[in-house]
Amino acid sequence: MALKPVDKDSNPGLAKLPTEVRNKMGYMKKGGFIKEAIKKPGALRKALGAKKGEPIPAKKLAAAAKAPGKLGQRARFAQTLKGFKK
Repeated sequence: MALKPVDKDSNPGLAKLPTEVRNKMGYMKKGGFIKEAIKKPGALRKALGAKKGEPIPAKKLAAAAKAPGKLGQRARFAQTLKGFKK
């Protein structure tokens, strides 16, 4: 779910709400979710046996994304983050 921007002109009370409440309502907060979402950096790389400093092969990542459990979760999240690159 994409977060909506806070428009101070049309809804001045919304900007005064605590960020936690705004986030639950679906409005943007300061900063991003990615830093909080990555709990164990390098765990996917270690599980897949990829060397540090080299990209994880796309085929390996796609195969891991189909796996159940934490490995699959981490691989799917990595695919999502891959799409954020500019």
